[in-house]
Amino acid sequence: MDYISKNRWQVRGAAALIFVLGFAAGILALNVYRGWARDNGRSPEDRFEQMSRRLQLDADQKTKVQQILSDAREQLGALRKESEPRVKEIRKQTDERLQQTLTAEQWQRFQQMRDEMRGRGRRDPR
Repeated sequence: MDYISKNRWQVRGAAALIFVLGFAAGILALNVYRGWARDNGRSPEDRFEQMSRRLQLDADQKTKVQQILSDAREQLGALRKESEPRVKEIRKQTDERLQQTLTAEQWQRFQQMRDEMRGRGRRDPR
């Protein structure tokens, strides 16, 4: 084998090795991310059980606390449904007023900025 041919195979081998190592690193990173997401994305029942253990609730307390939290969730849900039409109306009016005040370019930039903020996890049930 001549020198040029040997260099070509070395380059090809190095490229293949880099590809395999990159693939393996990607798989490893994906598995780490899934494990992290699974731990942070626990269900409400898991979070309640963790809270119960940390507070050392007895069975009677657990039942009462679950009922209290359930009642609060229902009340808050009803309040959200009740106020949602008014919230939407206020947002609509705000958008109309802003659109009249800002130039077309500013309005477009404002909408992009608002979309970016929503993308970062801010809640906006519009």
